[in-house]
Amino acid sequence: MLTVTDIHSYYGKSHVLEGVSLTVNKGELVTLLGRNGAGKTTTLRSIVGIVSPRQGSITFDGSETVGMETFEIARRGIALVPEHRGIFRMLTVAENLEIAVRSGSQWSLADVYGLFPRLWERRKNGGNALSGGEQQMLAIARALVNGPRILLLDEPTEGLAPVIVDELVNILREIKRSGVPVLLVEQNLNVCRKLADRHYVLEQGQVVYHGTAAEFDADPTIRDRYLALSA
Repeated sequence: MLTVTDIHSYYGKSHVLEGVSLTVNKGELVTLLGRNGAGKTTTLRSIVGIVSPRQGSITFDGSETVGMETFEIARRGIALVPEHRGIFRMLTVAENLEIAVRSGSQWSLADVYGLFPRLWERRKNGGNALSGGEQQMLAIARALVNGPRILLLDEPTEGLAPVIVDELVNILREIKRSGVPVLLVEQNLNVCRKLADRHYVLEQGQVVYHGTAAEFDADPTIRDRYLALSA
């Protein structure tokens, strides 16, 4: 469904991604792992056109997206929930959702309120009155009502309490069951191992490992080599 082939992306003269390739198939949840600065967020930003790769190919459902504007890529159904969440803090929860609704989306307002009961309880609250976990739920819910065909998530559990992390894990399971594929950037390995079908590991802008969930769990040397904190 999504195929990234040998992309090279830069910030100015800084060569950040050096030939990254990955795939996400229908119904899969795939994680993109790596230490801080490995290029994970840049990979997501390259897929949605915020950063335009200078070399390589990105295809979605067989159509090339490199060179397209970000809004054109979004119209194709590629939805990014960024690390900073990007909600409208001066609008209510309900208003944040209502302005994002796309005709034909498989997710209605009633669906997302059912998936995120906290948002229903706080639907009249402003975005600036929500906790970090509630803001993250709102950001994901807003992406869903926009009718995504694939969902890209950047560090959705960062800084959240364990009980909220568990709630988000259950929500991501439901999204996966719905058939929407997910590419997840996440530092919490426990979250990744509960959800993922496959894992990619980035190191200094290159994919250094790719394997199924079972293969990843069976090889602790990968975690020690590429994901453990440096001394």
